[in-house]
Amino acid sequence: MKAAVITFPGSNCDRDLAVALESAGAEVVRVWHKDAALPEGTDLVGIPGGFSFGDYLRCGAIAARSPIARAVVAHAERGGYVLGICNGFQVLLETGLLPGALMRNAGLKFICKPVALQVATTDSAFTSGYAPDQRISVPVAHHDGNYQADDATLEALRAEDRVAFRYLDNPNGSRGDIAGILSGNRRVLGMMPHPERAVDARHGGTDGVALFSGLMGALALT
Repeated sequence: MKAAVITFPGSNCDRDLAVALESAGAEVVRVWHKDAALPEGTDLVGIPGGFSFGDYLRCGAIAARSPIARAVVAHAERGGYVLGICNGFQVLLETGLLPGALMRNAGLKFICKPVALQVATTDSAFTSGYAPDQRISVPVAHHDGNYQADDATLEALRAEDRVAFRYLDNPNGSRGDIAGILSGNRRVLGMMPHPERAVDARHGGTDGVALFSGLMGALALT
């Protein structure tokens, strides 16, 4: 699998994401936000966490209008896979590839700690490595992670089994305890927790490994 990891000014988890993907066996190419095209043969685009463009205007809004974002949207519209983590999730919402919005945390404070999640569906390449309803621990680090959507959108996400992860002890006020969601074709995942920070026991846990290894296995079959 060939993965492209995007870097914006202010990204700070791009190397972590690249290392996690490489550890799972992916060939990783680093891509700058001013590039107008993805590397040929890209299977997966990874949009990392951080504070792209200093979170000016709205988190992810400027990054979503960068030259590479147009290529990412085109990749997704062709059926390519995209993983957006934390600020990457914010970018995906701003591009319209996923529905809803991420608002300030309900407590109006930055949250940085491991959180307990439930794997809400295993019917995706991203979650196929987990057991149904498995409980995992993955770190969060965000100030604007409060997922909000109207009732119709929430009902559609539930009805179509597109909620990927739920918080077991909601740290930020997200509606429906939502921590991550899938696109309609299940090939785009946006999530606030950082699985790339949970792939090495020396860093406190390995519950993120199954996301990357499962993704590799699923894409090998396509």
